[in-house]
Order: sequence, then structure tokens, then C-alpha cells
Amino acid sequence: MVQILVSSVAIFAAAYLLEGVQIKNFLHAILAAILLALANFFLKPILVFFTLPITVLTLGLFLIVINAIILMIIDAILDGLKIKSFWWAAGFSILISIFTTILNWIF
Repeated sequence: MVQILVSSVAIFAAAYLLEGVQIKNFLHAILAAILLALANFFLKPILVFFTLPITVLTLGLFLIVINAIILMIIDAILDGLKIKSFWWAAGFSILISIFTTILNWIF
């Protein structure tokens, strides 16, 4: 539960900082964090498995693309989250990762 709250704060803060990402309110940030956790548990391992050669070839940088794809899927599912393009999703993914790491380190 604490991890979902930390992810929600990271999502809300990253959406606030990025012009191309909009989130309605903190409740939608919580819903986005829950969907992100579910997608990372069920969908990400499948995507990583099928893209393993390109992920190894790019030394893991292709994981940013996978994270952006997952965020675009969440954007399609959740009405309260709007991401303008793939590049905004990639930046959003990077900021969420940075903020989550910092918040986990603090808490």
C-alpha cells in the first residue's frame, strides 16, 4: 500500500512538471499507480521477454520504450490521464522512475 502511495505521488509530481502530461486529480494518480503496478507485474515481463535481443543490444535502454508503451496503454484505459505523445510518455516514465527512487530512499 505504501508503494502505491509513493508511486501516486511520483506520478502526480511528474505530471505536474511535464506540459505534455495531464492528470485530473490525486485520485486518478492513485488509479494510475495501481494500473501501473498491475501492468508491471503482468505485461512488462512478456514485453521484456519478446524484446530481449534489442534490450541487450541497446544495453537496457529499450526498457524506456517498454515503460513508455505501458504508460500509453494506461493512458488509453484511464480517462483522467492524458499523455500527448510517445516522447512525453518516455519522459514521464523517466521522471516517475527518478521520483519513485528518491521517495523510496526517503521513506
